[in-house]
Amino acid sequence: MTSFEDYQKNKKGKRFGRGKKFRKPREDNHRSKKIFQKENNPKFEKKSKEYDSKEPKRKLSFKLTESKIFEVFEKDLGRKKVIFTKNLVPGKKVYGERLSKEQDGEYREWDASKSKLGAAILKGSTNVGIRKGDTILYLGAASGTTVSHVSDMVNKDGFVFALDFAPRVLRDLIFVSEDRDNIAPILADANQPNTYIDRLSQVDVIFQDIAQKNQVDIFLKNIKQFLKQDGYALLALKARSIDVSRKPQAIFNEVKQELEKELTIVDYRTLEPYEQDHAIFICKNK
Repeated sequence: MTSFEDYQKNKKGKRFGRGKKFRKPREDNHRSKKIFQKENNPKFEKKSKEYDSKEPKRKLSFKLTESKIFEVFEKDLGRKKVIFTKNLVPGKKVYGERLSKEQDGEYREWDASKSKLGAAILKGSTNVGIRKGDTILYLGAASGTTVSHVSDMVNKDGFVFALDFAPRVLRDLIFVSEDRDNIAPILADANQPNTYIDRLSQVDVIFQDIAQKNQVDIFLKNIKQFLKQDGYALLALKARSIDVSRKPQAIFNEVKQELEKELTIVDYRTLEPYEQDHAIFICKNK
């Protein structure tokens, strides 16, 4: 058995107590004596061996289940719910999202803080109108974060016309579309649907995420031009882009009244805490 004097020599220069300085242990240091006695106690050694021989604790596994939204899946992590779409291009990420491999394929985690559609689903929307095989017109596609999940949802039998006015972000979207044959990037101004009418067909769903003052007018223009009868139209509305001086809720109420003149509103939700001063209107064509 190691003597206490040898133990002190081996412990030279090691930290004792909560102080930041290193100091040598003294012979009358009660703490060092307790450590020495504990480490040289046969009972303690036996318990340590028993503990080391135990198998490490298994990580909890959370089952992936279908959500109320078609082609969207979820994992309930207790206080937090996470949503996924089945990856159309296994092994490929779009914006650094996590991938989850299941028995029936690979799934991509949908980050709701980067997607207003994802935020609407986590906020409790039960119907966003998107189905497998649908044709979608996405206005304000940006670099393709949400577009990629919509691409997963409509699958190979569906198609997404992804339109944006900014060349820089459309360049990123083109890279995304190289791996996804069901996305067609379009460089155009959503406020002038006549300029791209020859490049589109009638669509089942229109999704708009454009932060402009006249975003409601743009939304209605494209609905009249491209949306099928009984098709769905989703408007992600940014109140501060319409009028920064007014309260967002007052703007939401005003927009709701305007939309009800032309469409049937199926669902309406604000998007806090994922997006501040934003709301989503899920409508159906009359």
